[in-house]
Amino acid sequence: MGRLDGKVAVITGAASGIGRGTAIRFAGEGAAVVIADLNVEGGEAAVRDCKENGGRAVFQKTDVSAEADVKAAVARAVKEFGRLDIMYNNAGLGGAVGPIDETTVENWDKSLAILLRSVFLGMKFAIPEMRKLGGGSIISTASVAGLRGGAGPHAYSAAKAAVINLTRSVALEVGKDRIRVNCICPGGVNTPLINTHVPGGEPVAEQFLALIQPIPRAGHPQDIAAMALFLASDDSEWVTGTAMVVDGGLTAGGAVFGQDSGPAPVIPGNFAGPSFEK
Repeated sequence: MGRLDGKVAVITGAASGIGRGTAIRFAGEGAAVVIADLNVEGGEAAVRDCKENGGRAVFQKTDVSAEADVKAAVARAVKEFGRLDIMYNNAGLGGAVGPIDETTVENWDKSLAILLRSVFLGMKFAIPEMRKLGGGSIISTASVAGLRGGAGPHAYSAAKAAVINLTRSVALEVGKDRIRVNCICPGGVNTPLINTHVPGGEPVAEQFLALIQPIPRAGHPQDIAAMALFLASDDSEWVTGTAMVVDGGLTAGGAVFGQDSGPAPVIPGNFAGPSFEK
C-alpha cells in the first residue's frame, strides 16, 4: 500500500524541478496527480513519468497568477478523479533581481503575482473542495529566503516570507475543518530555477550548492518531495501552521550566494522568468 492511496493532488509548477519530483513521488505512493504548469512539453513529460511510476496523472495548462486558471486546475482534479485531498502550491520563479532602487514596479508586481498571489489562489479554491471531504492538506513552497536575509532577491524573499505567514494565518482559520496548511522552506536545491542561470549548468551548480550548508551536498527535488509526502500523508495529521525547513543546515549557519559559496547564479537583465523560458 502507498502512503497516498486514494488521494488526489494538484501540484503547480510540476513540469520541472521540485514539483516534478514531488509529482512522481506522489504517483508512486498511490495518488492521482494534476500537473498544473505553463510548460506544456515538460508537463506532458511529467505525466508520463508519473504513469511510469505506477500512478495516474493529467496535465492542466495553468498560469498560477490567473484566478481562472487555478480554479480550473482544481476543477480538473474533481472532474477527472472525483475529489481533491492535496493542494501543493509550488510554482515559482526568481522574479525581480538587482538593487531595490532599480527594481521596477512592473517586475515587483509580476514577482508577487506568481510567488504569492498563486498561493492565495490555490488555498482559495482548494479549501471548499477539502471541506466536502472533511479535511485535506495544503502545502506551499516557501524558502529559506523567507527566513533570513541574503538568501534570495528582494521580491522573492518578501514573497516567501509572506507565504510563511499566510500559511500560519490560514491554518488557524481552517483547522476546525481538519484542513492542514503547511509550507516547506527549501535551501539550495539544484533545479532549473537555479542551474539555468549558472555558467556550466547543472554540474557546476551541484558543486557550488554543496558548499553553502553543513551537509556537504546540493539539495535535490527528492529531498523536498520527501517532506511534501509527509505533509500530504496521514502521518502529518496533527501538523499544521508550520514552515518545515529542508536545507541541509543552511539556516543554522551556512553561506549565502556569492560570498563563500563559489559562483552564484548570473541572471542577465532584471527579471528571472520561468525556468523553461531560456
